[in-house]
Amino acid sequence: MMPGMTNNHGNGPAGAPAEVAGVSAPITQRIVLVVILLITLLVAYVDRVNVSVLVTDGLFLDAMGITGQPVSIGLLMTAFLIAYGVSNVFIAPLGDVIGPRKAMTLSILLWGIALLLGGVATTFAFMIVSRVSLGIGEGMQWPMQSKYVKNWFSPAQRGKANAVWLVGLMVGPAVAMPFFTWIIHTLGWRPTFFVLASIGLVPLVLLWFFTTDHPRQNRWISSAERDAIEAGLKAELEAEAAVAAQSVGGSVKAFVGNYRFWLLTVFYACFASVWWGTMTWLPSYLKDARGFSWAAMGAWASLPYCLGTVNVILFGWLSDKVGRRAPFAALSMLGAAAGIYFGAHAPDNNTAAILLSLGIASIAIGLPSVWTLLQQIVPGRAVGAGAGMMNGVANGGSALAPVAIGFFISVTGGFMGGLMFLVALTLVGFACMSVLAFQKY
Repeated sequence: MMPGMTNNHGNGPAGAPAEVAGVSAPITQRIVLVVILLITLLVAYVDRVNVSVLVTDGLFLDAMGITGQPVSIGLLMTAFLIAYGVSNVFIAPLGDVIGPRKAMTLSILLWGIALLLGGVATTFAFMIVSRVSLGIGEGMQWPMQSKYVKNWFSPAQRGKANAVWLVGLMVGPAVAMPFFTWIIHTLGWRPTFFVLASIGLVPLVLLWFFTTDHPRQNRWISSAERDAIEAGLKAELEAEAAVAAQSVGGSVKAFVGNYRFWLLTVFYACFASVWWGTMTWLPSYLKDARGFSWAAMGAWASLPYCLGTVNVILFGWLSDKVGRRAPFAALSMLGAAAGIYFGAHAPDNNTAAILLSLGIASIAIGLPSVWTLLQQIVPGRAVGAGAGMMNGVANGGSALAPVAIGFFISVTGGFMGGLMFLVALTLVGFACMSVLAFQKY
């Protein structure tokens, strides 16, 4: 049970105690919500990861005509990320108007169509169309997850709430790497797309039938839980009203002019670059540069995300306990820098795989914190727009990482330059979060 579960909508004090009307408020529907958000994100990240394993399959590369073309291989992820970033910035704000439930339902329908297109693709250009379509479809999903948390949880509880659904970001790849390795080797690469489209029906049903935009709309919620949520959110709503954010447009202006929002965005761009860069190339690095077998590659490639799952849960809870977020985000970048640097230089293959896994897993330390900071900085009426802008700009910028690593491989014939590029980005992210940590965020 999550302690102190009462809801504030963002920037208020640590949150009213759960015993708002003399009773300990139950948290049943909030648990249901974050579990559904976890399942949704897990499925979304399984969808995104399949190409990372596909690019290690010779039959897929031959079918797409990109064998021996690392820049084209990197473009498969880069095309997705560019479309994903644009969708986050320009389409995700629609969720502030129609609500997260409708927006996420539409998102899943769009990404299901994109996966079906990937399954029937016969050319590289057609596959790029599929990847771009997937990016557009999934662009609304992440900001709306944050919108749900903003609507249902107080600031004092958001670290834990964010940690629960963000586990999907780590569990998805951890499951997907060995899962896709098995499917490709037994059934071929095309069935992976059709399996993913079918799995997407699960979050579609759960979101449409078992969630609501706000607690008061939920027919299963108890009056005690609803009253506790509303009492917790009251202080934040009043604080935001005092900022005179009477419209979504006014709220957007309030955070766009806030340099802390942009520090957060730059940090998240560095995080996303490490995430997508290693996501795209880690299986190939383990298989080609380190000489692991196909089976061993699948196991090692899932390790960073297994370790990252532990970090998301542990540090999401710890950040609520401490009451500060930026120090954990800064720590995550230092850990990533050390793990990637020493892993790249390790002479022993197993040591290299372990160090790289620890480095990639370290970025998960700051993951709940960055979204809790966003929900603190951005006014409630525009949290969808704020999440979309941060996620869109960050992922759009990180789109360069997969293709940049591919460029380094094509120029140097090895992975070292690309890995050091990622280390440099982690140090930039560390600097951004150090500023907010100094300011006691």
